[in-house]
Amino acid sequence: MPQLRLALAQINAVVGDVEGNLELVLQQARDAHAAGAHVLVTPEMVLTGYPIEDLAYRRSFIERSQAAVTSLAERLAEEDLGDLVVIVGHLDRATDVSDRLGVPKNAPVNAASVITGGEVVTRYDKHHLPNYGVFDEFRHFVAGDRTQIIQVHGVDVAIAICEDIWQEGPSKAAKSAEAGLLVVLNGSPYEAAKDDERLELCARRAVEGECAVAYANLVGGQDELVFDGDSLVVDAQGEVVARARQFEPELLIADLDLQAATAQMPEPGTRFEGLLVERTVISSDPLPAYEPVTGSVAERWDDLGERWQAIVLGLRDYVEKNGFPSVLLGMSGGIDSTVVAALAVDALGADRVFGVSNPSAWSTEHSRSDAADQAERTGLDLRTIAIAPIFDSYQEALHLEGIAEENLQARIRAVIWMGLSNAENHLVLACGNKSELATGYSTIYGDAVGGYAPIKDVPKTIVWELAKWRNAWAESQGQTPPIPPNTISKEPSAELRPGQRDSDSLPPYPVLDGILDAYVERDLGSADVVAEGFDPVVVEKVITLVDRAEYKRRQYPPGPKVSKRNFGRDRRVPITNRWRESL
Repeated sequence: MPQLRLALAQINAVVGDVEGNLELVLQQARDAHAAGAHVLVTPEMVLTGYPIEDLAYRRSFIERSQAAVTSLAERLAEEDLGDLVVIVGHLDRATDVSDRLGVPKNAPVNAASVITGGEVVTRYDKHHLPNYGVFDEFRHFVAGDRTQIIQVHGVDVAIAICEDIWQEGPSKAAKSAEAGLLVVLNGSPYEAAKDDERLELCARRAVEGECAVAYANLVGGQDELVFDGDSLVVDAQGEVVARARQFEPELLIADLDLQAATAQMPEPGTRFEGLLVERTVISSDPLPAYEPVTGSVAERWDDLGERWQAIVLGLRDYVEKNGFPSVLLGMSGGIDSTVVAALAVDALGADRVFGVSNPSAWSTEHSRSDAADQAERTGLDLRTIAIAPIFDSYQEALHLEGIAEENLQARIRAVIWMGLSNAENHLVLACGNKSELATGYSTIYGDAVGGYAPIKDVPKTIVWELAKWRNAWAESQGQTPPIPPNTISKEPSAELRPGQRDSDSLPPYPVLDGILDAYVERDLGSADVVAEGFDPVVVEKVITLVDRAEYKRRQYPPGPKVSKRNFGRDRRVPITNRWRESL
């Protein structure tokens, strides 16, 4: 059987930085060539970054991406890398589509160009444009109508892009073309346990197509999305040949024994399930036999470790890619701000994390001491600015009571954080979790202020689990646990009035998170939520809180998606809305 050495470039691209992304691809090409690879596959839209949203419509951006593809071909040849076959993802334009209503402006396409010998030899345009969850590709791109097969060293290689492989077409096309390998360029965002789902999908497509499958994915944070890498190669039996690390850039090398190309060139105009079939022969002669290398298979993080690493990567890239030197957060000694502080230290280093303790008349001594304990454990900078005198000054003028009095304390703290942010150029982190965000259990323009919210997609019960996981992991590495044990064990409280507890206003968090999972994550109606065993009175209360808090969520900072359905790109509900679930 013919051999082929494949390289998958797991790249952390930056949206809009076409020059920088081009350099990343070139470096991966150099490394792949040095490793003796014959084919290099990059992730989806790597030259422009992904997702580009409405940037797709700009003719200047499309033309810059097209120029980058040409430049890549030229520079590969100039550096004597022209014998390497590079399949690169980028933004391009459909030339055979008229400008009309319903067609995205300037007819952008999500493309993969095949480069070798200093030129672009063919191009594949993504067929299936997802329009669900976080994806709006049907809005942004024109769908491709061609199946591309390239022949490399006597092996037929089929091409697909991300969503294409979640549909049956590419594996059927690969089998019909008798391809030995299906390569897939991906911009597949992280969500909990998705790595298992991807592996099962690739294995299934390999068996269906009777060919090996190579899956190259982006890595890195982009606004609300985190790309976890997890690139992989499976053989025609669906067995793992090589698998890249999660959450880190990597060049994955795999040697494959593949079936020889046997199919004849298709007649012009040949179609398979409505798609034109094109085959481009780059080289038909098999390679001389060589000693293969054993593909590496990286260890996987467990479920909580995956979530932690995803948030760390999302936070780090949001800070780095947007040019912030440091972050600042209010440290109350509670579980949420404590976990956010630990995440920030992991993401950026303690010297770039600044905490502020703002005790009020109702703050307990252990809240202050727990914040100080964490600062000592991690090395982050902690300062204390008491708000009691400021609060008293406001009250002399306003004489607020009840909720208004409680919220005033939160808003005074926010003014302090934002003042320090402006003066010292920190990015303020909002520390609210998904349970609080769902029910509106936060103060708008108070603890909800900030530029990024690391745990906004993490339910409260999982916040505690993450804290325990991080401390246990530190102990396993011989390190000091970053989270004070008292923070994990004490009952949560906003501490805005004497003796206040979260349970005064909300159901116990295990119950609350169970209801939220049913109503928010799985979109069940109230009767179906009750049918899962929850108290009808509690269900109605929680659902009412969720529905009424939409206006708050719209004004909340972005944060990394780690669940199947986050507040933000995933779940879109009108603010002005009289529909109410009722039992």
